[in-house]
Amino acid sequence: MKGRQIVLGQIFGRDAAALMQNGQLEDLIIDPGHVTPLIPGAICRARVDRLVKGQGGVFLRLPNGESGYLRDRSGLREGQSLLVQISGSAEDGKAIPVSSRLNFRGRYVIVTPATPGVNVSRRIRDEDARNALSQMGEVALDGMTDAPGLVFRSVAEIAALEDIADELNQLLELAGNVLADRDGQPELLLDAPEPSEAAWHDWAEPAPDSIEDAPDSFIATGAADAVESLLSTRVELGGGAWAEIEPLRALVAIDVNTGSDHSPAAGLKANIALARDLARQLRLRGLGGQIVVDFAPMPKRDRGTLEQILRAAFRTESSETVLIGWTAMGLFEISRKRDRLPLSRLASSGAD
Repeated sequence: MKGRQIVLGQIFGRDAAALMQNGQLEDLIIDPGHVTPLIPGAICRARVDRLVKGQGGVFLRLPNGESGYLRDRSGLREGQSLLVQISGSAEDGKAIPVSSRLNFRGRYVIVTPATPGVNVSRRIRDEDARNALSQMGEVALDGMTDAPGLVFRSVAEIAALEDIADELNQLLELAGNVLADRDGQPELLLDAPEPSEAAWHDWAEPAPDSIEDAPDSFIATGAADAVESLLSTRVELGGGAWAEIEPLRALVAIDVNTGSDHSPAAGLKANIALARDLARQLRLRGLGGQIVVDFAPMPKRDRGTLEQILRAAFRTESSETVLIGWTAMGLFEISRKRDRLPLSRLASSGAD
């Protein structure tokens, strides 16, 4: 199908949401089910377990006996209770990354208790709209003790002010209730949103051309086949070239191959094809951490061109990504935040 399409349904026996653009899968959210309730976005009460002086961080006790790691240890002591938000995923046996900077996300507004002030998305250029939203935020926070911060998202520009105000009041009430519940044993206080809710929050702009919500919607739209193909390590790059994306425990290894094309430009063509699609592949597969790419052989003079394409591909990514550069062996290193559960883990646990 042409255009932007949101697909709601199930995959691997789990509730899921998919974003399709002109028939290509662009984003994917899957309910982790029984894999873990502590998924990115969830807010919980934790307890300081052990300070790590050499690393400047602290290990925490989380609900369900899980272990968490917070990089900032300032002002913390062992046994202290605090509120944290799950900020990433971790392999079995490793501590789950968390943040003490909570945010409560809605479709139009984000409430940020640790960052006071009223901010409006830079994408909103209309001065009247910016002023109306800023005034709404100031009025809502007026008289509040320890008032949180507010961020009005870009989609607020095309929404009715009463709808924005309703969501803002609900989020402020929710944030107040959670922040008042800091003392006690480790406990999950606010779960991450369901796939359909997350899709409503994050994919509302630009407006979709259609929303498919039926028991067989993933199959009917081709989203199911697109997801299944991601379980293979092989990515076709066209012209017989392909890449292998293999998640290992320490890193993600990517190898680019030209196949039967032995022309002088074969390596550069295959590398460009992978570079343009790499951000999407990592996003959909839920991969992060240390990523090492072994690009196909090409002249060193073409490295600058390839880097420009990589930077353009990752520019709009919401996941924190650092393009580190080339090693002495000619490999390209990338560091990407692990803010999703790996697709392979969700698929295997769903089949159990």
